[in-house]
Amino acid sequence: MFKFNVEMHTLKLLLFLVIVQCIQAAWRSPHDLELKEAAMCTREKCQAPNCRCSAMSLPKPEFKGHEKEIPQFITVTFDDAVTALNYEMYQELFANLLNPDHCEAHGCFYVCHEYTDYSKVNALYNEGHEIALHSITHGAGTDYWRNADVDLLMREFGQQIDMLERFAKIDRRHIRGMRLPFLQISGNNSFIAAKRLGLLYDSSWPTQQYRNPAMWPYTLDYLSMQDCQIRPCPTASFPGLWENPMVSWIDNEGYSCSMLDGCIYLPPDNVESLFEWMKDNFRRHYEGNRAPFGMYLHSAWFGRSPNFFKAFRKFLEYANSLPNVYITTPSAVIQYMKHPNLDKPFKGCFKKPHTTCNPVTCGLAKQPSGEMRYMTVCDSCPETYPWLDNPLGEVLK
Repeated sequence: MFKFNVEMHTLKLLLFLVIVQCIQAAWRSPHDLELKEAAMCTREKCQAPNCRCSAMSLPKPEFKGHEKEIPQFITVTFDDAVTALNYEMYQELFANLLNPDHCEAHGCFYVCHEYTDYSKVNALYNEGHEIALHSITHGAGTDYWRNADVDLLMREFGQQIDMLERFAKIDRRHIRGMRLPFLQISGNNSFIAAKRLGLLYDSSWPTQQYRNPAMWPYTLDYLSMQDCQIRPCPTASFPGLWENPMVSWIDNEGYSCSMLDGCIYLPPDNVESLFEWMKDNFRRHYEGNRAPFGMYLHSAWFGRSPNFFKAFRKFLEYANSLPNVYITTPSAVIQYMKHPNLDKPFKGCFKKPHTTCNPVTCGLAKQPSGEMRYMTVCDSCPETYPWLDNPLGEVLK
């Protein structure tokens, strides 16, 4: 009798494990089931426009000897909330900057939800800046993102697309990229989510090793040679999904920093010293292989000293005066990478959306605490404070 009970218990346990595996399989998408380990990349297997090996090489082999003719791209990106205060800074920062093709200079804003003024996001969008994803909650720290499964990432970023469409009137077709908070990738999961969401690129992956010469954007069809500073990094193949590597800066003592405002040892707090430091970091790209030069930061950095903003603006004016230098968006750089040339990098200026937004400020209860939050949105207030799993702020029945 005892033996019979043990055997029944074992059968029940095996049956339970089979059911669990079936449920897990049902939750996976076909893409997950077909996930393949990334193989080594070769130029013969990986060719433009939809594939590019990770490398410091020029966009085309025939560009060798013509490095000075390659357009130098600068991507200025800001992370976190867009507010009425930093919006005014952005207006001053990009004012009256025209690229060599006479198109306006633009930046990219990786927006998170909390404290964001969606009417200002709409204004940036209408001005031609790129709006990208930085999650709804921003998480509670690096462990939250390191251990995130695909479902959580889909909720954080997929539901954020719904928010941007509803509250800032962004066309979801124009939301092309993402950046993980704290630059904390969750291995393959981050890129499964990006691929499922139909994004063009990720820009969460810093490189210290490949900064001189600097690394160009590449696709994740094949195994990346990029150094993995913040593990875990992807190992699978994600055809057609681009990585825009965050090439590290060097501070005044020679230490690497993934973001400009993460540099610890800065020059003396005066405009000229800070300006020269920015120029030194830029020269590695401009006088080297012309890989895109990223200026990654949070607007709070400007609050440390008025000289920080002045030096940043002075650098942009300096770069804007140089031949063949374009201050543009990550998406625009990737479009160039698909069809590189030494003539005009872009076919005309970005067509601005011209959406209408009537700003409305809402006082809303954040559930389940009931704590009041104030947010400004386009046109009409939601019923309750929007959050993860209730991105449109509906009263759930």
